Amino acid sequence: MGQWQGRLISLQVGTSRFLRVGERTLRSAIRKQPLEGPVTVGPLGLAGDEQNDLSVHGGLSKAVYALPHQHLAWWSSRRQEVSLLDEPFVPGQLGENLSLQGVDEQGIFIGDRLRFAHGVVLRVTEPRQPCAKFNAVLGYERAGKDMVLSGRCGFYMAVEVSGSLRAGESFVLAPGPRETRIAQALQHKAFKHLR
Repeated sequence: MGQWQGRLISLQVGTSRFLRVGERTLRSAIRKQPLEGPVTVGPLGLAGDEQNDLSVHGGLSKAVYALPHQHLAWWSSRRQEVSLLDEPFVPGQLGENLSLQGVDEQGIFIGDRLRFAHGVVLRVTEPRQPCAKFNAVLGYERAGKDMVLSGRCGFYMAVEVSGSLRAGESFVLAPGPRETRIAQALQHKAFKHLR
């Protein structure tokens, strides 16, 4: 199997803030803000990006979170159906560092590499899993379940080659072992948590 190309639509970073989740107030950096770049990418992710709970987000194997850009329209529509909130999502609102065009959870596998035009290389490690903070941002309780059922979860990546990224940059997807699709890994992880 060969390589194919995609594009970095936008990149986002966020700082830790208070977020209301039901009756509780928690700290979270889930809401990210777009940057034009260049943004430095190191072993722990994008410069200026924060995570609150390193057991769930961040660290070497989950340094960068990417979401296929086309999912924002689906999530906006889904939220409007169930909660009547009709403001569309923009890149970064779902916690993603990278909004990508040209890949999705059915076509990308754990171990695949994204090789960006200016030298950064990111390796796909695992799907994002739903959490209470995700439900709070979406504005309805079933959001996590919708993530699992739809497979629209995005994926985490480790930084193999540091450098800098900028919005609009192209990348080549270099296939890894091609054993487990991100969508399959999400279903497996979700099933384990439901038992």
